[in-house]
Amino acid sequence: MAAAAIFEVKRLSVAKRHTVSTSEPLPNSVFILIPQFFFVGAGEAFIYTGQLDFFITRSPKGMKTMSTGLFLTTLSLGFFMSSLLVSVVKKVTGNGWLADNINNGRLDLFYGLLTVMCAINFVVYLVCAAWCKKVKDDQSSAKIEMEKC
Repeated sequence: MAAAAIFEVKRLSVAKRHTVSTSEPLPNSVFILIPQFFFVGAGEAFIYTGQLDFFITRSPKGMKTMSTGLFLTTLSLGFFMSSLLVSVVKKVTGNGWLADNINNGRLDLFYGLLTVMCAINFVVYLVCAAWCKKVKDDQSSAKIEMEKC
């Protein structure tokens, strides 16, 4: 999100220098979007695989399917929350940040807000990660469980 905010500031500066109508494209390259899409895509890939691995390896036997379903539910709730966030920002800023014409809005400030929210989320993650400790597997109890089956 920080990369998106930085590149949006650059795009807005180009938009303010060039007064073009809404039908004309700005003299920007589309390749300026590559870093932010790379960061977002890489982040999602790491988060999804790590979260699924956590649910599959840490859940009790009877809860593995339920925890995978909860993983997908968190994704859908995230999409609803993002829609709610956009609605709240539009209402609070009066379409100032998220205007119909992207060149008249302040999308960089919206990305900045998302950056702050991501930083808070990271701090909460660090607290939760410090709280969660790996349970050491006892080889003898695993052998006894295997013999019971």
